[in-house]
Amino acid sequence: MIHGEKIGLRARHESDVSILQSELYDDVATRSRADSRPWRPIPPGAAQSPYAVSEPSDEAACFSVVESASRELVGEALLWGIDLHSRTAHIGISLRPSFRGRGFGVDVLQALCEYGFAVRGLHRLQIETLADNAPMIAAATRAGFTREGTLRRSAWVYGAYVDEAILGLLASDWTPRA
Repeated sequence: MIHGEKIGLRARHESDVSILQSELYDDVATRSRADSRPWRPIPPGAAQSPYAVSEPSDEAACFSVVESASRELVGEALLWGIDLHSRTAHIGISLRPSFRGRGFGVDVLQALCEYGFAVRGLHRLQIETLADNAPMIAAATRAGFTREGTLRRSAWVYGAYVDEAILGLLASDWTPRA
């Protein structure tokens, strides 16, 4: 497990899947803002669930986020699109509604940076988020990411094109926690 100040990143458990599916995926409007693929109905327990437990992969590292004190499931975090040649990856996080706004985002991002830079030896981590996602942009900035640009009207979200913000962090700019 990778530990943050308030959270831990651990392997996904089968018992996590139904919670993540119902609270993160089945909220169509919110999920449409978090994923570039169109939402489609997926029954609980289906192998196609984005939260299904899978074998380890060189292309992605999927974690469940748990609160350190209670071990309660906070949400999911992942490195995806891992490029072993260029040593880069993209970051994604999604917190259960009851855990949003409580300062977990920065801690999750810092733990993902530790995994990406210290464990995997990556050179660059990147976040793509909707430009109006102020909580994610603020958490990423507090975790050391730099806003690098805007992709104008690049995401189709629930009936409209919206801008995406790109944030990046290089291993040389990362400050590990003490």
